[in-house]
Amino acid sequence: MLDHAAIPQKLSASSMTVLIVEDDDLSLKLFSELLKSVGCTTLLTKNGGEVARIVHRNQPDLILMDIQLPDVSGMEVIQRLKGDPASRDIPIIAVTACAMKGDAENILGAGFDGYISKPISVKRFLETVAKFVGNTKENDGNRRGYCRDLLQSHVG
Repeated sequence: MLDHAAIPQKLSASSMTVLIVEDDDLSLKLFSELLKSVGCTTLLTKNGGEVARIVHRNQPDLILMDIQLPDVSGMEVIQRLKGDPASRDIPIIAVTACAMKGDAENILGAGFDGYISKPISVKRFLETVAKFVGNTKENDGNRRGYCRDLLQSHVG
């Protein structure tokens, strides 16, 4: 069970950065608040067309992306990101309402590194994010390990 009282509001200015690409205001706020509660910094956009620019400018450690965006499909966005040397190694997790039989396999087959179906389970959401926290970019000290350990300690 997630114990919000035991989670620091912010770890440090150098916390892990997560780009959230989501067109639904409530989901965007929920994902952002959950990640901030465990010390992550979040970047937010509702527009799939802005993702490449945001990634190049900010180099996030992780991307959470909806599949059904109003301007461009998340499937198109991932192809662009995985084809670009500057972003191909950033893990991208699909967070989507596409939950029919075979959807997860199709999404993962398109290049997504993880899959979370909506409506989300807070525990599953944080567990999935925690899997990717220690696996991003080159090791730049203990901040990712600290974020990973904090995430994992609050989902059990």
